[in-house]
Amino acid sequence: MAGYTDTATPPESLAPTTATSLPRPSLHRPGRLRELLELAVFVIAVYALVELAIPRFMVDGRSMQPTFHDGERLIVSRINYLFGTPQRGDIIVFNSPSNPRGEPLIKRVIGTPGDTVEFRDAQVYLNGQLLDEPYINEPCRPNMCQDAIYELGADEYFVMGDNRNHSNDSRRFGPVPFDNIIGDVLIRYWPPSDWGIVSRIGYPGE
Repeated sequence: MAGYTDTATPPESLAPTTATSLPRPSLHRPGRLRELLELAVFVIAVYALVELAIPRFMVDGRSMQPTFHDGERLIVSRINYLFGTPQRGDIIVFNSPSNPRGEPLIKRVIGTPGDTVEFRDAQVYLNGQLLDEPYINEPCRPNMCQDAIYELGADEYFVMGDNRNHSNDSRRFGPVPFDNIIGDVLIRYWPPSDWGIVSRIGYPGE
């Protein structure tokens, strides 16, 4: 007669196994100093790119009154003129043809390539049409806007300050070459009370 026992050896597939700890992949974390250095480099790179694309300028003087006043701060776009050209009425920042290494100037574009700008009886005519200029500070004095005609060539821009009687502009140093133009003014951000987007004035022929 066969005998039975109350224990049995389990099949190999059901035999308990002992778990062995496997080595975990190590995650190398850079030191705190390195992290700070990388962050600093990133911030500087972003700041440099922003300054290249949209630099900031401060108004120095009264040549653009009443549109801008001394000490106001502006954001200027270089990008617009990478894909286009200045338009009549744009307010631009540029290097003076007579002193390209000096401080950049800020003026309004009056004439673009191919235009004829004429001063007659202390008033401004663009391609034979009298300009309506509601932005100027005061009428131009005859000695400041003497009779003259300027015919603009390719890549030449005629610029003037809105404060005509107190502005060093194309009446003195002539048209501005396109290569001298830094960018157009987009935003006035200081003082906060005068914050806003700078609008462009439409001129005849636009």
